[in-house]
Amino acid sequence: MHRIWKYILPVLITGMIPLPAATVLVEAESFKSLGGWVVDTQFIEIMGSPYLMAHGLGKPVKDAETKVSIPQKGTYHVWVRTKDWVARWNAPGTPGKFQLLINGQPLQVVFGTEGADWHWQAGGTISLPQGEIKLALHDLTGFNGRCDAIIFSNDPEWRPPEDSNPAAAWRRSLAGLQEKPRDVGEFDLVVVGGGYAGTAAAISAARMGCKVALIQNRPVLGGNGSSEIRVWAQGKTRRGLFPRLGEIVEEFMDQAKSSPGTAEEFADDRKEAVVHAEKNIHLFLNTHVLSVEKAGKQIRAVVALDVRSGELKRFTGRLFADCTGHGTVGRMAGADHTLRETDHLGMSNMWRWRTNNNATPFPEVPWALDLSMGDFPYPRNGRGEWFWETGFNRHPLRDLEYMRDWNLRAVFGAFNAMKNKEGRDAHANAELEWVAYIGGTRESVQLLGDVILTRDDIVEKRPFPDGCVPTTWDIDLHYPREEYAKKYPQDPFISRAVFDQSVDREHGYPVPYRCFYSRNLENLFMAGRNVSVTHEALGTVRVMKTGGMMGEVIGKAASICLRHDCTPRDVYDRYLTELKTLCHLPGGTRRETVHAPLQIPPNPPPIPTIASAEGVDPKSLPGIVIDDTQAKFTGTWGEKGNLKGFIGRGYRYATPTSKASARFEFQVPKDGQYEVRLAHQPHENRARNTPVTVFCADGEKQIEVNQQASPPLPPTFVSLGIFRFTTGKVWAVEIRSAGANGYVHADAVQILPAP
Repeated sequence: MHRIWKYILPVLITGMIPLPAATVLVEAESFKSLGGWVVDTQFIEIMGSPYLMAHGLGKPVKDAETKVSIPQKGTYHVWVRTKDWVARWNAPGTPGKFQLLINGQPLQVVFGTEGADWHWQAGGTISLPQGEIKLALHDLTGFNGRCDAIIFSNDPEWRPPEDSNPAAAWRRSLAGLQEKPRDVGEFDLVVVGGGYAGTAAAISAARMGCKVALIQNRPVLGGNGSSEIRVWAQGKTRRGLFPRLGEIVEEFMDQAKSSPGTAEEFADDRKEAVVHAEKNIHLFLNTHVLSVEKAGKQIRAVVALDVRSGELKRFTGRLFADCTGHGTVGRMAGADHTLRETDHLGMSNMWRWRTNNNATPFPEVPWALDLSMGDFPYPRNGRGEWFWETGFNRHPLRDLEYMRDWNLRAVFGAFNAMKNKEGRDAHANAELEWVAYIGGTRESVQLLGDVILTRDDIVEKRPFPDGCVPTTWDIDLHYPREEYAKKYPQDPFISRAVFDQSVDREHGYPVPYRCFYSRNLENLFMAGRNVSVTHEALGTVRVMKTGGMMGEVIGKAASICLRHDCTPRDVYDRYLTELKTLCHLPGGTRRETVHAPLQIPPNPPPIPTIASAEGVDPKSLPGIVIDDTQAKFTGTWGEKGNLKGFIGRGYRYATPTSKASARFEFQVPKDGQYEVRLAHQPHENRARNTPVTVFCADGEKQIEVNQQASPPLPPTFVSLGIFRFTTGKVWAVEIRSAGANGYVHADAVQILPAP
């Protein structure tokens, strides 16, 4: 349902009978047909409202259209709430230009051309007949023009207030909508946030007999793991102390082959279908929580906005779960929390491009970042990946729109370098396929529980009696990548990852349950990236499958709270054994109510056998083996261990532009001929021409290795050839990144006597 808001004001017109003045307000996001425009809800806390955006990747999008009833004939002043989205940087050009069409005719004023902040841009006057008129938002550029609302008023003195809160009294009054929200009902558990954590929490609680409301402010579930953002789900499931945790996550998780993958790989429909199959879940998409109601130390209700209809809805609950990522519900309710304003993880907006059969133009973008091909890592395999990240020293809440828009300027500036600058000859047929307009945020707010997990807890493997969710991702922290930060040092847009490999990547470290509920609000759970951890510990627990397993645990804990009429803290103090029992049960276990018998599925998935956290022990291999931990490195290398078959504890990787080298040195026990082997784990982003130099008694031998291909020799080696070495001298195998057409991979070198 679309919103057309009217307000009648008494006005005395000189020499005439007093006539009512009419003001009509139309919310853009309520247009009956959105055309090619998209609804953006991610900055409501910043700019006050949902809005429409023309995200066309440089091609004007189809008009958004609706019909409006004008109450009386007359001359109307037109106002449109919009902004010039690049004006804050004094960038040349106005990429967000659009027109307002009335009955097919554009107003003379072009909108989105002035003002760095959201404001009511005057659109002049127009004579309108009484009755129905047709409105259309007509995009002129395809570059992210944005419109919040439109006002028609025949009162020449009236100006729209700048208070844009959708619950503001003037907007509710003008709308003719009730100021009091409609009571949706009372729920056992109200879950706010429909990413992996919130979705898993809702399913888990529903199967344990809870009546659940799942509130999500986007049209799809999945959060960062949806088709809107396309971060493939990481973290390992079904292992550690409770190997049944993760079975629910595996029912709806993506099967993406790359990040960012295609929209289909993220299977939004499957996530929604799994939720709809649960009779105890009431799903509310396109619903954004605006406020909370409290009674003492407990949350009583949340009030949310239906972003399409404008209706306010009130959700009463006994328990609440904040799975928003930003700790939105907790902050509103006064939960203890931390917020790291600087040196935090940033926001990514990933992108994809493709090569067509014919030449494809791309418009000049003088307002984008002025980039050359050397100012960014080349988007190989048609993908701008996770490291297109910014905002490390921007406020993690107030500056979110800034970060997203800066990322858009970076992406469009990079593609402009490919299409219209020095990359033009090689990219004549290149076309942008997809750019995320919803930002993938990694860190903002940590809601504090009875335990605040630290890096030392994880590294020292400190046991907690309530340890449960296995975190298997490395402690993965991101920083600006220095080589690409020179042109825009105030806002770097390319990151590098630094991996601390202290986490057991196979069995995982069991994160304690006490990180998953608020220490000062008696009925608030949390799951996902806003749980009770330090910045460093967030580096491992923040990935989606891990967050999903947190959701599984709090869903089970919620059922215990209802069963015993207790708080989340009481579950730890008095009913921890019961929680552990539930965590040992298959994910498909159900009960009709929290007091009903448990129904265990007849054929649950088998519990997996988990191998050692170590890779192949170098000491178990014949000959001389030099692991990457013994090599000498120059330049920038990342550390990893998620590709199977590595030697030792992991491997290193470097980009083609990192000016990196890895030197594996060794001595032989006697003069002679030796076979030299190089270990790598294949991946599609690896180089097909990794440059390798063997320093031997006959000089330097250059070899190229295809590290996308599977190594033919056990366990993961490829032969570089047979070479002569002599005693008493240090020889070496060196891997370099320069000239490679993908990531280079350094794991181990093996030296064997030649037969």
